Formats: sequence, C-alpha cells, structure tokens
Amino acid sequence: MITGKNHIGNQLSSLGTVRFKTINPELNKENEFEYFQATEEEINQAVDKAEEAFHSYKNYSGKQKAEFLRTIADEIESLGGDLINTYCSETGLPTGRAIGERGRTVFQLRSFADLVEEGSWVEASIDTGIPDRTPAPKPDLRKMSIPLGPVVVFGASNFPLAYSTAGGDTAAALASGCPVIVKSHPMHAGTGELIATAIVKAAEKTGMPNGVFSNINAKDYSAGQQLVSHPKIKAVGFTGSIKGGRALLDIAAKREEPIPVFAEMGSINPVVLLPKALENRRNEIANTYAGSITLGTGQFCTNPGLILGIAGEELSGFIEELGSKIKEINPSCMLHPNIHGAYEKGKQQAMNQNDVTIVANLDEEIQTNYASQLVATVSGKTFLENSTLHHEVFGPFSIVVQCENLEQLEEIISSLEGQLTGTIISDDNEISNYSELVAKMQNRVGRLIFNGVPTGVEVCPSMVHGGPYPASTDSRFTAVGVNSIKRWVRPFSYQNWPNELLPDELKDENPLGISRIVNGQTNQV
Repeated sequence: MITGKNHIGNQLSSLGTVRFKTINPELNKENEFEYFQATEEEINQAVDKAEEAFHSYKNYSGKQKAEFLRTIADEIESLGGDLINTYCSETGLPTGRAIGERGRTVFQLRSFADLVEEGSWVEASIDTGIPDRTPAPKPDLRKMSIPLGPVVVFGASNFPLAYSTAGGDTAAALASGCPVIVKSHPMHAGTGELIATAIVKAAEKTGMPNGVFSNINAKDYSAGQQLVSHPKIKAVGFTGSIKGGRALLDIAAKREEPIPVFAEMGSINPVVLLPKALENRRNEIANTYAGSITLGTGQFCTNPGLILGIAGEELSGFIEELGSKIKEINPSCMLHPNIHGAYEKGKQQAMNQNDVTIVANLDEEIQTNYASQLVATVSGKTFLENSTLHHEVFGPFSIVVQCENLEQLEEIISSLEGQLTGTIISDDNEISNYSELVAKMQNRVGRLIFNGVPTGVEVCPSMVHGGPYPASTDSRFTAVGVNSIKRWVRPFSYQNWPNELLPDELKDENPLGISRIVNGQTNQV
C-alpha cells in the first residue's frame, strides 16, 4: 500500500508540509497519491541511521548479505500487479516493459547474492612475511576490498526499477556492505515506495540493522544536495543527465572530504556504417535502426543518436530508406510531460542549426506527451564546426552525418565527447581494413559493438556500461553487472596482523575457500 511517506530506516515518516503527486503521462493527469517531501531533519536521521548500521553491516558475512538480497528479490516479485500497475501509471510505459524490467531487477539482485555468497570478489591477496630476509625483514601483508560507508543512490527517470530504488547501484552497494539511502525519483515516487517497502521487509526478515536502507522523497534538488553534502555520506550513484550528474560531482568535490560520484550521464552512441555493408544491405540496416532509434520512445541511454558514413549513393539510399521506415512506426508516450517538453526543445534546437536537413519528421497531430520521431542529416564539415549537434537529444531522434572521406569520419570520431557505446556496421572482412577507425572508436567509448544495435544492455560480468566523460564520471567502472560492486569498496591492507584477528578472507586456513593470490600464485588453500 502506498502511504506517500519517507522510509527512514525501518520507520515511515512524514514530518514535512511540502507534498507532490506523480503524473500519468498517458492520460496527462495527476495520479491519486500524495508524497511528503523529506525535511532536513528526516534526511539527517536517515544518514545517522545509515552510519550506525554501517558499523555492523560491513562485517556481515557474504551468506547473510546474499540472503538479504535474495529476499529483496522475493519481496519485489510478491508485489505482483500492484507494482506493475503503479509503474505503468507513472511512466506511460507498457505492461510488457514493466514486467521485463522487474525481471532484470530481481536478476541483478540474485546475481549479486551469488557473487557475495561465493566471496572471491574481495580479491584477497597475501604476501607472507620473511622475517630473516636481509638486509631488511619482509613484513606479512594481506589485502582485500572493504566497503566505503553509507551510499546515496539517485533513482533514474527512464528505468524506475532496474536503475532506481532496488536497481543495480543499490544492489551493488548493499552487496559490498554499504548501507544505501535512495533519493527516489519524483516522477515515479509510488513505484519507488513499493520497492522501498519490499527492501525494508526483506531487511527485517533477514535481521539486517535498522538504517541499512532508507528512501527519501523530494520533488526538487534540495534533498539531493543535502545528502551529497553530508559528511557521513561516502559515495554517490547517479543515472541521468549531464547537468544533474555534473552538479552532484561538483558538490562532492567541494566537500571538506571529497567523495566519489559514479554518474552515468549523456551519450549519443555513434554508429559507423562501412561502405560494403551499405552496398549489400542498406535496407536491412535502415529497418533495424529505425526500430532501435524509436525503441522505448528513444528514452534509453544507449539510443543511437548519431550515425556516420561516407557520402555517396549508398549512404543517400540508406538515409532515404531510414526516413521511410521510421515514419511507419507509431509514436509512443514519453515518461513525463517535462521529458516530452525537453525532447521537443532539444529537437527544435538541433533543427535550428544551419545546414541541417530534415529527413523524416511526423507532422500529423499525435496524442499529448507522445513523441514525434525525427531523423536529420548534415555534412561532415557542418557537424565538425557545430558542437551543438554533438549534444544528446533524449528521445526518438538521430542525425546522420555524411562524411567527405574516411579521414573526416575519423576526425569526427576523435572530436566526440566520451560515449557509452560505439557501433561499427561491416560486411565480411571489411572491418580489417579500418584498424585506425576502430582504435579511435575505442578511445571514445566504453563498449564497441560489431554489427548490432546499442540499445540493449546485457547484465553479465563482461558488460561495461560506462565510458569516458561525460558518458560517466569514472571510466574505470561499469554501472551494470556484478563488477559494479568495485565502485563501493576500497583496497585495504593488514600488515603483520595476528592470524586469529584477520577477517576470514585473509586467514591462513582460508575458511571460506575463496580464490586468493598467495605469494603471486592464485590459490584456494
């Protein structure tokens, strides 16, 4: 049941007077429930509880944390139709998308449970001492990863489940041993509360300390600013716009004790079409990319917003076919009137630039908050000279750049900001002749795709969802997959420590049976 209140640890709280509602973008009207914006006092209470919980939670065994994570997944599934209906009413997204995203969310939680239960993720390393070494004794050194402390996670607008309250950031932080305070996204506060209730129930069932999780409501930026500024917060997870992520990064950097902000931000995900591929299957590629551009109303962080090729008959034919195919796709609802408004503004700004040609734009009247997809094209010279065209337009929009030659194409790739993904469409062994292009793409992206589409992020250990700034604030880490746990820990060494006082991960007898590096050799004993 939705109460509209904040979860401060295991307690519901509504001390504030500011209230707000979510919006059903499909119906273009407010939803039923009101939500209480958290007060400064409530935020401080949540942080204090999180810090107190950290003192014990950081020492919980992998088995205990695994039970907690699996119980969260079970509680989310037990929400049944209430969760799905609330999700759809707050996003305008279809039931199938809601069910799929719920499946991904519980899969993530169970994947982290498996990871911490096994235990090798701490990357234990032991270099035994040599007391009689000359000219100086060698100390006994043992290293492992330990959690940072209380973490703030910001819910994402475009993934109310998989990137929000119990999404990848939260799952990874809880798995690492960090308590989590979620700043719920105001566009789907009801979905967030239902998930928060599931997490709190799971915490109580599995004996987790009060304060291991809190959920904060706010319709403006004040709560987020207070949380990131709070001296007891040790790290931040964010998925959203460059403006929002950069603001949090700056706040965190100006603190007396700066803290890391792991933000996944904007990306236009360049796609390069090689000549032979266009020659042999341009219609097939156009059809595929019409679907990718409009998938989820273009509201994926991996939406292909930039397509590049070498000017000529084949690229012109592709552009014409892409325009034709994208017009055949029915428009769909965007997540919120504000997101729809921002899309229209960004689209118009791009169209107002000199020498931009519209290829396809639906001009018929469509339902309120539905997005009219658009494809445009420019020359390589225009694109290079106008950085405005490099900016993300969040929605079903893509721009095709007609490059003069390979050299200009490579120059454009090098001029781009950091991206989450890059894609190369090739035929046969064509790509083997483009090693320099591949190298330049690798320098700009976190994931390089061959003959596919960027839309779709598999949750597995080999996935990298991140990239050079501003795709993310730290390209060394992924936001998807179990390796994202590394964002919430730091390496820590014990020197000459008594064996009986060491954590089990570092004891001589290896009671957990985990994989460790002992004197340079991988060992499980």
